Amino acid sequence: MRILLVEDDAELGGGVVASLKREHYAVDWVTDGPSASTALTTAQYDLVILDLGLPRMSGLQVLRQLRARNEAQKSVPVLITTAMDSVTDRVEGLDAGADDYLVKPFALDELHARVRALIRRRNAATSNMLTHGRLTFDIASRQASADGVALELSVREAGILEVLLLRAGRAVTKEQLMEGLCAWDSDISLNAIEVYVHRLRKKLEPAGIQVRTFRGLGYCIDKPVSTGDEAVRSAVAPHA
Repeated sequence: MRILLVEDDAELGGGVVASLKREHYAVDWVTDGPSASTALTTAQYDLVILDLGLPRMSGLQVLRQLRARNEAQKSVPVLITTAMDSVTDRVEGLDAGADDYLVKPFALDELHARVRALIRRRNAATSNMLTHGRLTFDIASRQASADGVALELSVREAGILEVLLLRAGRAVTKEQLMEGLCAWDSDISLNAIEVYVHRLRKKLEPAGIQVRTFRGLGYCIDKPVSTGDEAVRSAVAPHA
């Protein structure tokens, strides 16, 4: 999952970036409004953490520009973090299109919990624990298990699995996986994505979970149509 942090306080921004990376998020960090606006037009993010008191362009301006763009941009969750804690400030931020509001100073554990909640909400997940047949995946710990036995996944493999499970039933392109897993300072290629998917597929097959490949469309884990001890999967028809 890829996050854009927009924060002009160097000490706070550095601490937030370090904490999110420890949680295995890919994080890009900008320190002013125009840079945030540019980042949001050049990359796809799963979440934006947005300070309001920014140089050169306010956070509210960045937010309003974001919500005025296409449907994909409109749906990106935005978590406002600010020292302005009056009811009027909160209402203005939420009315401008924010999804949540966190007042500074805040605990990093609370920030992480709100990030997970917003990502779950965007993907219509109801809890941190994703269940798919015999497979379970904990969004908080990034731990996967099959029949109660932990799977040994690399950070990249776990990230790909999370994206595929959250978007079960929909094809995810290699480019989308690469964007979702990598910040600006990361070095990863489309060929590397293929390798990670290949390794993940081998680890999931014993649990009866199949990662399908749709030529020209990407990868997909079928969406279960019912619950039970065995995953019941529907055929996924690729769409042009």
